[in-house]
Amino acid sequence: MYKSLWQFASMVELFNIVCATIVGSLINIAVFEITNNDLPESCYFLYFLLLTLCLGFTRFTYRLLRIYKLHIHPKSRRELQRVMIIGAGLAGEKTYREIIYNPTIFKQVVCFIDDDVNKQKKQIHNVSVYGGRDKIIEAAKKFKIDEILLAIPSIDHQDMADILNICKETKCQIKRLPGIYQMINGDIHISDYKDVEIQDLLGREPIKVNLENIMRYVNGKVVMVTGGGGSIGSELCRQIAASGPKQLIIVDIYENNAYDIQLELRHNYPTLNLEVMIASVRNSKKMDKLFATYQPDIVYHAAAHKHVPLMEDSPNEAVKNNVFGTLNVVKAADKYKTEKFILISTDKAVNPTNIMGATKRICEMIVQTYNKHSQTEYVAVRFGNVLGSNGSVIPLFKKQIKEGGPVTVTHPDIIRYFMTIPEAVSLVLQAGAYAKGGEIFILDMGEPVKIADMARNLIKLSGYEPDVDIKIEYTGLRPGEKLYEELLMKEEGLQDTPNHLIHIGKPIELDETTFFNKLTNLKEAVYKEDSNVRLLVKDIVPTYKPKEEDVSK
Repeated sequence: MYKSLWQFASMVELFNIVCATIVGSLINIAVFEITNNDLPESCYFLYFLLLTLCLGFTRFTYRLLRIYKLHIHPKSRRELQRVMIIGAGLAGEKTYREIIYNPTIFKQVVCFIDDDVNKQKKQIHNVSVYGGRDKIIEAAKKFKIDEILLAIPSIDHQDMADILNICKETKCQIKRLPGIYQMINGDIHISDYKDVEIQDLLGREPIKVNLENIMRYVNGKVVMVTGGGGSIGSELCRQIAASGPKQLIIVDIYENNAYDIQLELRHNYPTLNLEVMIASVRNSKKMDKLFATYQPDIVYHAAAHKHVPLMEDSPNEAVKNNVFGTLNVVKAADKYKTEKFILISTDKAVNPTNIMGATKRICEMIVQTYNKHSQTEYVAVRFGNVLGSNGSVIPLFKKQIKEGGPVTVTHPDIIRYFMTIPEAVSLVLQAGAYAKGGEIFILDMGEPVKIADMARNLIKLSGYEPDVDIKIEYTGLRPGEKLYEELLMKEEGLQDTPNHLIHIGKPIELDETTFFNKLTNLKEAVYKEDSNVRLLVKDIVPTYKPKEEDVSK
């Protein structure tokens, strides 16, 4: 009775009071009966009733006064953000309680929104359930809403996209509860809400993978990830570490990223046999030594220069790192009989207009050629732009919005295929499970998205109006950039896999002797810093279409 904090008194404390007064009343009855006290039996009931009322009143009065103070003098005289909660269920009610009773949260819930007609026009703690999603914009104007909290943990991706597309027209800040686990645990706090991301508007289910197959071929194996500190590489390492490998070797040239993922994995997986090596894939002797030392069973090759405009300015560096770095790792995998080799490729390798895409196409040609003569199963995984990865457009847009604009878009009609980092990694892992050798795996990423539309949506999700609060400026296509990307070349046909979102591009036949002779000439040229490297690359990749002024550089 005296161990509870009564400022948080609830039904549990009331139950404890009733139990205590019942026990006290029974003892009282026993004493009176033993002493032959002739009080009327009604006194026993009155004793229980008065004792319960007195104990309850003294303890709950503090809470009642606190609630009264919060409603009459909310928080302080500081101006409160006016909040709309979408979802009048358990998560929404708990969110309301957190806002009301936490003195450090300067918000005021003024309305709920819920599609359940049985809840509409009713109230939760004296706050009206104004209507369904069709009333969001009307309610935002009527109640002068500053912030919208989406409190439906179990919502599917399409419904969430529909609701967020309505919310972004309100000029309100928008946050959402990430998942259903908070509701299951009954532990919902304002800190659980996160900013709505642009991928929440894609409106499609994330790609699903067969985790059992993935764990089966990774479990107990020595796995190497080159470029393991990057956006894709680090997520690969996380997923692999969770699958129980015999050993995980991370290879990266950038020590800061490698150090970060090393700290994270050692904290989350203390029993993991982890090795982190700072090394460049350009160094063939170092790659050979690493493979000789660790004898990896599976290699994920994610190390690459990927920034299109920078590689246009430094084409020789793109070739050195992407082409001959890949060739070094491919040769080492063949020499030391690695079981599987998975190359991370890109949709920019299809009919490339930039040197980065052309080098990745050569990498695909290398792994498909080696697959014909090696015990190692070589495959490539080709996908589009990854939302939120290092150097991608979304972090740039967020930074520009935070600085007040302008948001820069290269062209009003430029479109791209997009996927999230977990989806990209899921595809890579699934490819390893499906791999038989020589395939190029391609993800069906749905419809492409206009970059300009993404910029506008992100501005709206941040609570601003495009071209009014935050300007959008068109800067022109960057060197090597094209209006749209392709996932498949005309020569490639598509084969299905058990996962209907993953397809296989058929290998394209090439003259291997001529191919490797051209690679030898290319290597000699780039290390001599030849300015005609683009012509040599175009000779290897006929679909490469550099601009004339680039060829002359």
